[in-house]
Amino acid sequence: MLAASLVLFALPPPSYADTPLPQSPDSEGCGEGPESCHGGVKWLYRYNYSLGLHPFTGAHDVRRQLTDNFWLFPVSGGCPARIRPSDECDLLGGNPVRVEAVGDTDLQIATLPGHDLGDGLHIRFAFTRTFGFHYLVVSAWQDRPTRCTESVWCGAASRAGAWALWKVLSGTLAVTAYAA
Repeated sequence: MLAASLVLFALPPPSYADTPLPQSPDSEGCGEGPESCHGGVKWLYRYNYSLGLHPFTGAHDVRRQLTDNFWLFPVSGGCPARIRPSDECDLLGGNPVRVEAVGDTDLQIATLPGHDLGDGLHIRFAFTRTFGFHYLVVSAWQDRPTRCTESVWCGAASRAGAWALWKVLSGTLAVTAYAA
């Protein structure tokens, strides 16, 4: 019975879909989040990861652990150790991004011209906590289709790679959240 109760309480809350996204003023029509893009939600992907039980840590603490120690990010290249909105840096492989927003429980980045996947992709990392269990929800959308997102093969490879990459991030945060 205890295991069944934990399973029920360990599931992420259904409210993620209604979480407002930070605004990006220069994203040509999609700055208010994916709902404003091309007449509706144009999700590239949306992945949920459990970070485990951390009863003494809040979602804000886990987000702060990442943004104050950005070297934890699995693809950080030329980025500062502590990131802030408007910071621009190259992730591994020379993929430029800009930090669009750092909220209480979320971080949002956007790809810039020269990124392998194209520019105008937004990736939001949202942290939440329910009954001591922490979750990471990674959502991605685009301002307009890119060469990669228009290609079935590249788009599928990008989504699969993102899932694996963010799985590594969630594993790292599951451990480092104890220090947060």
